[in-house]
Amino acid sequence: MAAGEASMAVALADSLFLSITPGEARSRVILFLAVSFAPFVVLGRFIGPVIDRMPGGRRLLVTLIAALRAVVMVLMVWQLDSLFLFPLAFLAMVLNKTYGVSKSAMLPSLTRSEADLVEANAKLGVTAGIVGFLAAVPAGVLSLISAQTTLMFGAVVFVLATTQALRLPKRSVARDEPAELEIVELRQVGVIVASTAQGLIRASVGFLFFHLAFWFADPQRSQVVGLSENGLWRKTEYHFGPQFGTFWFGVAVSLAAIGTLLGNLSAKSMRRFPRVESLLIVGLTIIGIAGVLAAVLPTTLVALLAAALVNFAAAIGNMAFETIVQRDAPDANRGRALANFATRFQLMWVGAGLVPVVLDLPGVVGFAVVGGIGFAGASAYWFSLSQLAKGSVEVPKLRNYVRRRFTPED
Repeated sequence: MAAGEASMAVALADSLFLSITPGEARSRVILFLAVSFAPFVVLGRFIGPVIDRMPGGRRLLVTLIAALRAVVMVLMVWQLDSLFLFPLAFLAMVLNKTYGVSKSAMLPSLTRSEADLVEANAKLGVTAGIVGFLAAVPAGVLSLISAQTTLMFGAVVFVLATTQALRLPKRSVARDEPAELEIVELRQVGVIVASTAQGLIRASVGFLFFHLAFWFADPQRSQVVGLSENGLWRKTEYHFGPQFGTFWFGVAVSLAAIGTLLGNLSAKSMRRFPRVESLLIVGLTIIGIAGVLAAVLPTTLVALLAAALVNFAAAIGNMAFETIVQRDAPDANRGRALANFATRFQLMWVGAGLVPVVLDLPGVVGFAVVGGIGFAGASAYWFSLSQLAKGSVEVPKLRNYVRRRFTPED
């Protein structure tokens, strides 16, 4: 799946998003983000619980997603110069996010023990980063022939992903409705504030992604060179300078992937922290530093560094949050819980990404917003933890009380 995603990114790198005027691109991205909300709401509230209880339900969903990605890639070959490419690209991203939710749900049932879950997530992240990078090489070579050739290469990769998905074990994620004990544990204050902190991290990633896209597509450094072949939009070119469209945005996406890779590689060593909550504070603080640094020094190099740092923080934050859920909600079904949280985090990503698309923010303001999210989130989470520590009932004591309250007597 990572290799196919990289192939699509290479094929579309210099196409509709940054080769048309920023205003026209902005309206299409708003449409994409608005449409993206619906699938996750439906998936989390209605489809998700049914799929979780079906034997092999999540496996079936992953298989269908991989197959649909192959179909979408083939359709893109024939619609590369038409407006129909936009909904196809939107559908591809929604399918990619849905795959991420399904992967989070399936993984606990595929690991040998609960202790392996975080490490398995880290290994998958590292593998996806390396494979995506390696797949970009043949995809880039094929793009010299044509973007259509690269898309066909990606379609073949997704067909291979479909065959691999069929080899996954046919297991149900959660056979029963959530028990009262599971609900109470997942509603503990420690879990709630940790999910809020991780949601802010995901929001900063979504906000920065779209802010950088339009910041690099600086209209003051672009010029309209004519209409597209179908006459539906105006094509632009960017002057060589500190910012010029597609190239630097592509570098930013690559460095973001490297940041995620490094974050996943550090997961095993970071699990030795005496308090895993501190990793969420560290992650939010890194985001705050990256945002403020880019606001003070709004240069291309600093913006690229910010993209890498924010995604590094997101990787370690995700690892920390999953560890907290394992520790504080041991009686909860991991697959169901992580899938629900993943759906919420995707909505945070989409919602925050909508802001720089709707509002034409100056570069300094956008970076300052990222810094504000990081520092405000770190401060709020630290304050919540300190108040929780001063409370009359600590989280471990509450968990023990809940177990005694809801465990039937012999």
